[in-house]
Amino acid sequence: MKKFKLIGVILLLLWIKTLIVMVTGFNITIHSFMDICLLLINSIGSLMILLGFSFYFRKKIHAFILFLMMVIITGILYADLLYFRFYSDYVTLPILFQFKNVGGIGPSTFELMSPWDVLLFIDILWAGWYLKKRRRMPAIKPKEKSTYLFTSTAVIILTIILGLIKSPYLFEEVYDREQMVTAIGPYNYHLYDTGYALGVNLNPLTASRNDTSSPLKYTNSKESDQSDLYGVAKGKNVILISMESTQNFVINKKIEGEEITPFLNSLVEDSFYFNQIYDQTAQGKTSDSEFMIDTGLYPLASGSVFVRNPDNVFKGMPHILKDRGGYYSAVFHGNDADFWNRNRMYDSLGYDRFFSKKDYQVTEENSVNYGIKDIPFFNQSIPYLQDLPKPFYSRFITLTNHFPFLLDEGDQFIPQASTKVDVVNRYVTTVRYEDEAIKQFFEKMKETGIYEESIFVLYGDHYGISEKYEPGVMELLGMENTTLNHVQLQQVPLIIHIPGTEGKTITTIGGEVDIRPTILHLLGIESRENLSFGHNLFTRVKNHPVIFRDGGFVTEKYIFKDNMCYRRKNGEPLMDHQCDSYKEIARKELGMSDDIIYGDLLRFLE
Repeated sequence: MKKFKLIGVILLLLWIKTLIVMVTGFNITIHSFMDICLLLINSIGSLMILLGFSFYFRKKIHAFILFLMMVIITGILYADLLYFRFYSDYVTLPILFQFKNVGGIGPSTFELMSPWDVLLFIDILWAGWYLKKRRRMPAIKPKEKSTYLFTSTAVIILTIILGLIKSPYLFEEVYDREQMVTAIGPYNYHLYDTGYALGVNLNPLTASRNDTSSPLKYTNSKESDQSDLYGVAKGKNVILISMESTQNFVINKKIEGEEITPFLNSLVEDSFYFNQIYDQTAQGKTSDSEFMIDTGLYPLASGSVFVRNPDNVFKGMPHILKDRGGYYSAVFHGNDADFWNRNRMYDSLGYDRFFSKKDYQVTEENSVNYGIKDIPFFNQSIPYLQDLPKPFYSRFITLTNHFPFLLDEGDQFIPQASTKVDVVNRYVTTVRYEDEAIKQFFEKMKETGIYEESIFVLYGDHYGISEKYEPGVMELLGMENTTLNHVQLQQVPLIIHIPGTEGKTITTIGGEVDIRPTILHLLGIESRENLSFGHNLFTRVKNHPVIFRDGGFVTEKYIFKDNMCYRRKNGEPLMDHQCDSYKEIARKELGMSDDIIYGDLLRFLE
């Protein structure tokens, strides 16, 4: 109808823009003809619904509201694009409530922008000019409104039906956001995500003690995880070092003859070095890694537990170590206490003391990017550490090696790399600085006498180089840009150093959720009774998958990524049924972990 000609033109422009962004910006993987069909129709119904707000409650199409809907739709799409460029993920409702924790608007955001992005706004400029110029807008009769709304809804329903045909577990696997966006489109996804996020807030009201039986039975059914190392570090202080954005590829890697991490390279020779540990964090990044290590639960798929559920009851490592060994617990971090809501969450996890930015002398000279540099951070922390009651459980959270990897020239201990990707080139210098800071920290530990009385656990908290910048890493390492190599780059280093104990490189696959039972094992504390989805890395069952928060996983033989099954040995694509049994394990564990968190089920086990 002529009355809807303007709506149709704007709908076409927005549909084309959305399709281009999905294919080129979100890198949606097309596996079948059904995927093509879904990509072509999944945004049409929701775009129609949104544009219809320009006349639902008025007799005529309202030019300003029509223009406003274009701006809102483009804003949602561009926010998704910027977020995806770094995190390879989509914006969710909970992430909006932790905006400052993912960088807000700053150097990180501008680093992600491209000059080509201006093309996304050309249609808005045209629409603004045209609508301002046009004097009269067509009137829409009630029957025409009903027909329009019916058609829009029918397209959405058709989209959902086709999505369920392709992915029967679509709404059970809400954590697989690529699958959701591919099936129902970005705008329908955001609507569903909003409803889901609001709905789970009601879970604690309906939860009961009976809901704990399944996860308890499941986690207690794991085989005994004891080895000859059980209790080897019993009674020792525990010092964790969270190495910001540190990926495993930097270990033993040289740039023009210079080691990127000379100290860590020397440390792995006298430590238990786990060289196939995978980053399992989600949107909570560093806070997710802390959560997994302290609780043995998986992070949430959307948002951070630290922000969404800080008042839950948890059985954290500080609780366990205090009950079983009289440990005092503390965290050291040179950022604001409310960053990632740590000041509240640490109370729930059982920490006795949190040394935050207010406890440090932070100046413009000794800070960069997100806060105090690692060397002054460690130096200022040591007097606090010396005063802690013994034995203690402590975590140091570094900051300098954080995207976009900025560092003053005077702090650079190694030249930048020379790849075609500047982010990767700078990353080398900030990792090298972090390595130097840890080296100096160990030297001070030996001087103070704390070294011999402690066990040191160093781990990369999450990836630093996102998929957008991985071509630079591939160039640096001489690797092909393949799915197999991408998954390999998700490995983070895990180094457990026990003075006086002979080290070993351990090739067992594992994830960050496995760190907690491994530490407890070395301290001589049985971990099965503490409701953990992790496995002791010294005895980890080889055929159990390392599960990622989006439902993907890695096993000894297979990789499941982007809803495709691959042979881990050579990256050969396989039939889906070869990964089906592991997909069921992933679905079960992620579901039970979510139930525990959303329902606050651990309160029933106090």
